[in-house]
Amino acid sequence: MRMPSLFPFLRPGTKAFIQEARRTPGYGLFDWLHGYVYSRWPYTYIGIAVGEHPLAKAALRIWRALRPAPASASDRPVVRKPIGAGTIGDSYHGKVVTLEAATRLVSVQQEISLTDLEHVIPYPVARDLVLRHPDHIAVLECPCRASRPNPCLPLDVCLIVGEPFASFVLEHHPRRARAITSAEAAEILAAEHARGHVHHAFFKDAMLGRFYAICNCCSCCCGAMQAHRSGIPMLSASGYTARVDVTRCAACGTCAEGCQFSAITVDGHAQVDEDACMGCGVCVSRCPQGALTLVRDARKAAPLELDALMEAAAAAG
Repeated sequence: MRMPSLFPFLRPGTKAFIQEARRTPGYGLFDWLHGYVYSRWPYTYIGIAVGEHPLAKAALRIWRALRPAPASASDRPVVRKPIGAGTIGDSYHGKVVTLEAATRLVSVQQEISLTDLEHVIPYPVARDLVLRHPDHIAVLECPCRASRPNPCLPLDVCLIVGEPFASFVLEHHPRRARAITSAEAAEILAAEHARGHVHHAFFKDAMLGRFYAICNCCSCCCGAMQAHRSGIPMLSASGYTARVDVTRCAACGTCAEGCQFSAITVDGHAQVDEDACMGCGVCVSRCPQGALTLVRDARKAAPLELDALMEAAAAAG
């Protein structure tokens, strides 16, 4: 990436972002500007994207006035677009990870460089797992929750992992972000899992085309889950699917009530829609009978499990 020389007024985190951008193949000036805007003003960026920001609401009112929707539009089934169809999901996406996998990502004690993980992150771009100073972690107030009029609490649940991202966020959002340890990050993950929220490892082209954050998401606030429900493939399944042991199921409905993806129904016993299930594991933890387990689903992209990926990379030389 060709950019002007570093001006003395730039903050250290911004300089570090530029320096890392220069070392990233295929990452251009427009990518960096996009990444800067996204990271510098995430509440405006996300607020517009989820339709809660005043600018988005005004634009929607104008759009509806110019092109009113047919009366039957709300009854039309959602058509899920495929990955690679040119949606925002192609370059900005989350990978569902279990609590164990998410905890491992915030517990790394060495720098990691795993590139082109298409079998895990099945998108055309932004699929590298590169961790610089992985013990540098910031927790940020969730832009999705902060955009909602009645958000789920607490707000401080988005984990920014590694450099240059953690320093940039801490530098530009001192009132909404704070530095935390790996142990504190693990505690946040465990608490969010207990609340029934889903862990997503996020990747974005403008964020150096790689992993940069773990978001802890609820279907009522999360913009990516909103897009997923609308047919935009912003989320990739964990690689697992929930399976029910009908001999243990009491048909209590606890799993169905807690499923963020509406993938479970109860008719005599719990039944899992394997296409809708994203393999987050929330239902497994919630079932009082222990009737649910996660099983590997070969139809879905491989799990984002760091140790297994590192072993495979080492074996491949």
